[in-house]
Amino acid sequence: MQWLEQCWYRTTPLHLILLPVSFIFRMLAATRRALYRSGILTSVKLPIPVIIVGNITVGGSGKTPLTLWLVQQLIDNGWHPGIISRGHGGTTLSPQAVYASSSPDEVGDEAVLMAQRKLCPVWIGRDRVGAARALLRAHPECDIVLSDDGLQHYRLQRDFEIAVVDGIRRFGNGFLLPAGPLREPLSRLTKVDAVVINGGMATTGQHSMQLHGENFYNLLNPNTSAQVADFYGQRLHSIAGIGHPQRFFAHLNRLGLKVQAHPFPDHHRFTPADLDYTDADAILMTEKDAVKCTTFANEKCWVLRVDAQLDSLITQQILEKVTPDGRQTA
Repeated sequence: MQWLEQCWYRTTPLHLILLPVSFIFRMLAATRRALYRSGILTSVKLPIPVIIVGNITVGGSGKTPLTLWLVQQLIDNGWHPGIISRGHGGTTLSPQAVYASSSPDEVGDEAVLMAQRKLCPVWIGRDRVGAARALLRAHPECDIVLSDDGLQHYRLQRDFEIAVVDGIRRFGNGFLLPAGPLREPLSRLTKVDAVVINGGMATTGQHSMQLHGENFYNLLNPNTSAQVADFYGQRLHSIAGIGHPQRFFAHLNRLGLKVQAHPFPDHHRFTPADLDYTDADAILMTEKDAVKCTTFANEKCWVLRVDAQLDSLITQQILEKVTPDGRQTA
């Protein structure tokens, strides 16, 4: 699968073979969406607004940092949000609450990361409608729901759709699955309420997002922090099991840190052997990977906290689209 993902970002003779399958995939995806839009397949409207943060490509694009940023923005504006997620990488299928101490193997690494920020309730479930309903039963104070991923989960009606685009990799070779990384055609971006470009140039009408982080904390002792300069001159190893590991390594390089990079597949289940770098003075990792290494981490493990930064215009768009009683404005 990792080899196939690499192929998605170039064009080879293999893609010509897969194009007929991609055409079938496109027709099936379009038909499914049309069935929901026409009401032939039933969708569910929650009693409160729903914001979808998703993408049209396979792999990470920065949805989780954006979701957390939006949660804070909504809290600052007097809302009481809750988050639902698929729980990618976890084994749990039915709706379940996620806590800072939850097992990533059960509920997924991204869900645990969001719960550890302790901004709002987090629930996961294969069925987003079921997860949202469980969230609202447990937390009736919630007056808006954010779905981390789920742009293609049309059973859940939405009030505001956000598509996040990797500003570096963009759309790969431009083909739909399996010949390329696209879940839906590029034309889908014209139907969403907002397009956010993560780490790249945004055009007119789009929003530019940057991921910022310069502070580290020790995985064994989270109250112990370190600055970038503390790692200068040290022998550094870095691990990343995210959608685009090179983005993390490049960020470290921009901070002036020279690391020996170790990329892993997205949602990789780390083992103690993955941290066995005897020559390392420090092992640097993402927050998403850190939640999977807590049970066997050593004192060399340091975690970079990263936060999304973008202008507040998208928040204004959301607030203008939904009213306090949860209904869309005209």
